[in-house]
Order: sequence, then C-alpha cells, then structure tokens
Amino acid sequence: MYRILEARELAANIYLMVVEAKRIAKRCQPGQFIIVRMDAEGERIPLTICDYDREKGTVTIVFQTVGAGTMKMAELKEGDCFHDFVGPLGCPSEFVDETPEELGKKSILFVAGGVGTAPVYPQVKWLREQGVGADVIVGAKTKDLLILEKEMEAVAANLYVTTDDGSYGRSGMVTQTIKDLVEEGKHYDVCVAIGPMIMMKFVCKMTKELGIPTVVSLNPIMVDGTGMCGACRVTVGGEVKFACVDGPEFDGHQVDFDQAMKRQQMYKTAEGRAVLKLQEGDTHHGGCGQCG
Repeated sequence: MYRILEARELAANIYLMVVEAKRIAKRCQPGQFIIVRMDAEGERIPLTICDYDREKGTVTIVFQTVGAGTMKMAELKEGDCFHDFVGPLGCPSEFVDETPEELGKKSILFVAGGVGTAPVYPQVKWLREQGVGADVIVGAKTKDLLILEKEMEAVAANLYVTTDDGSYGRSGMVTQTIKDLVEEGKHYDVCVAIGPMIMMKFVCKMTKELGIPTVVSLNPIMVDGTGMCGACRVTVGGEVKFACVDGPEFDGHQVDFDQAMKRQQMYKTAEGRAVLKLQEGDTHHGGCGQCG
C-alpha cells in the first residue's frame, strides 16, 4: 500500500497528492509516469510525475477529474492509501542524457497548458539543478485555473503567464505568446510543449513556421499505460507508436494529431456512462437493460 502524505485541491477539479513511494522516487526521471489503482478492482490510471524527493522517498502527482476513476480518486485524503502505485514507466526526457555543458548551449522554451503545467515543472526544475535556465509559458483558460505558478517561477529563467480570457498575465493563447517572444527578439533552439492535444497541435504548427524543433508529451491519450489497450496508438513520422511504451515524448512536428484526437474521442462514450453510473448511484438503472 502507498500512503498519501498530502492531498489538496490546486484549482477547480485539479488535485495534487504527495505519495510515499520510496523505490519509485529513487529511480524516476523527468518525463516519466506512474500508474495508480485505488483498490484491487480499481481502474488503472496513468499519471505523469509532477515532482519527486529522493531523500524523503515521495512522488508528487497532479490530476484533473475527467472521469469516474479520477472523481473517486479526488475523494482520497491524507492518510489514505493507493493499492498500487507502479513506476517509473515510459522514457525519460531526452534532456537527462545530455551533459550540463551541452544543455547550456541551448536556449530552451517550455509551453504548458492547463494540467500540462504539472509534467513541465519537473523538467524545468531538473534543468535548473544542472545550472541551466529555461523560459516557460504557462497558459490557462482563466486565472482561477492557473496552477503551480509560484513553484514554476522559482525554477524558470523567465515565466510568462497567459490566460485565454485575459484575466491574468498576458491575454490570449500560448501560441500568440510564442510568436510575441520571437518577435521581441527571443531565439529558441528547442521547444517542449505539454498540454491538451489541441494546444500541442497548434503549438507545433506555430513552431514549425518559426523553425523551432519541438517535443510534445502525449500523456493525455494514455488509458491503460502498458500498450495493451491501444488507446494511445499514434502515428509519428509515418510509423505506428504507442505513447505509453515508446513515449510519452515525441517529435511534435512528426505527430499526426488529427488521427490521435479522433482515436481519443472513441473512448469518451464508455467513460461518460461510467460517470453517470457513479453520479446517479442506484437511480442509474431504469430497467432498460442497456446500461452496464
């Protein structure tokens, strides 16, 4: 069992948990993920690692309630336990294989959208620990949905916050901020974008026009986390890949986002039924025999 040492709500429907998982904390690297199960019969939920403390033996996860499984998980409190907490899984960020000298020669930009701020944070933090600063753009729909601002500000070379509705920071989409920074004279050798699929698609479209190589994390399309379910099957450069096994990070300019998003939609109907069953309890069944 894996004990929850801290549990709190960061923003509406976005939660942070610090979990005691010594072996994972000892081995994990930025970019990797874990799989949690709340009980022996529970759903397998893959989540990117937000932070880790090797000395304390803890791993931090951040998740958004989007289905029945995460809604149940949001009810867990400090002192509760996960039945399973498996990892680290997936391939680490490519940065971890480079020397500080090599990284120091690059100008790096991170673009985080919504909950994607959580997996961006450990990468920026790791770079800071190597003596390398990176610029970070964090986008949110509105100020109330912005997360980890202070934490990111502490490790980023420069932090640019933008909100869709202009309620905080710059106004507009993250793509506009990328364009603005380049027009202001900024030069970037590589961009790392993590967030909703539609955001990453348009970030890649923008960076391709600007000639900035871009890495994306396809953790939003992972379901099973082992490659067995096929939900995260994606075409990258004309080749079939699986985000949970071959990634989750890929060359964003080679990803077929339209295909990936169509596949993502296929899993929403069943999940929608599961949410209704959770919310409606005994009243979910009306005797029609059509619901599971």
